Amino acid sequence: MKLTVHTDDTAPPASRPLLAGIADDLGLVPNMAATIAESPTLLAAFDALRRAVGAAALDPVLREVAGLAVGVAVDNAYGVAFHSTVLAGMGTAETDLDAMRGGEPPSDPAAAAVYALARDVVVTRGKVDDAVVDRAVAAGLSTEAVLDVVAECTFAGLVGTVDNFADRVSLDTFLVPRAWDGGRAAVR
Repeated sequence: MKLTVHTDDTAPPASRPLLAGIADDLGLVPNMAATIAESPTLLAAFDALRRAVGAAALDPVLREVAGLAVGVAVDNAYGVAFHSTVLAGMGTAETDLDAMRGGEPPSDPAAAAVYALARDVVVTRGKVDDAVVDRAVAAGLSTEAVLDVVAECTFAGLVGTVDNFADRVSLDTFLVPRAWDGGRAAVR
């Protein structure tokens, strides 16, 4: 389905305050939010999940690793570009970014455990093998942190669903350097 990337002028009136709040928080309205603005209900859900996940106690790097794992697992080009960009800005090594974008875990044991957990949450639709959860706990994740990963998976899954439903949401300019085409030939 072709979806419009809305502006404040073209968005439905009920979506405009939500877009303004997102712009206030992020300094811009990402194309993903602007695209779903056609539905004030979906935009409100997106914004609420975004805010909840952003306020979680989970380490921000691990949260982004989880988002990237979900993006790769569900073929979400927008999410992979977004999480790769954020992780690069947080200092994640290019070798680890390349591994994760290719479906492999990063080198850090805790990040690798989160990557595996997030991937399994979406691939198995929550029927995660005990060994995967045990690995995350052994890497230092509390029950709260494991559930925070599930929350990130839910948010990243929503983004992936929209990206795939829309046959790819156009990337924001700041995401283009980390564009991803399903791992067939990652573009930098």
